[in-house]
Amino acid sequence: MTSTAADVLRLLRVRGETLAVAESLTGGLVAAALTDVPGASQAFRGSVTAYATEVKHRLLGVDATLLDRRGAVDPQVAAQMADGVRRALGADWGISTTGVAGPAPQDGQPVGTVHVAVAGPSGTDSGASSGGKVASLRLNGGRAEIRMESVRSVLALLLEELAGEQTGNERAQDTEQNGGT
Repeated sequence: MTSTAADVLRLLRVRGETLAVAESLTGGLVAAALTDVPGASQAFRGSVTAYATEVKHRLLGVDATLLDRRGAVDPQVAAQMADGVRRALGADWGISTTGVAGPAPQDGQPVGTVHVAVAGPSGTDSGASSGGKVASLRLNGGRAEIRMESVRSVLALLLEELAGEQTGNERAQDTEQNGGT
């Protein structure tokens, strides 16, 4: 996982962009994985551990009606958390985790239900998020395994988005900086 976190941070540095994290079920594990990488402060702005539903609404701007109707374990909640933390912490990218790690179901969702999301840079005219993606997962294992797989999944989703958005010139610069040809 450290290699995925390192790859994410390297790409963000190459692009001159920053990242913020909103976590629920992972309780700070995503931020810990990122800050384990030396030099993380060059791209990582910070995180919000929004464990309580009201914190998701008040600090991250998740729609209260959505939370009331669907609960906190929902793909739209994950998307709004990612965008909310990006805006709140002034980052180019936001990622989020929400789900049920166990031991019991929550909001009518079984243990292992997880949603991870990425929100990308805003468009300059509309202010709307131009890059965003949500992955809905059904994970097996105990609480620790579900939480760690959630961390791996959200970092992999962000890495996929970052790699997919790189232009040919940025890829050439990245390859040169890492000794490639």
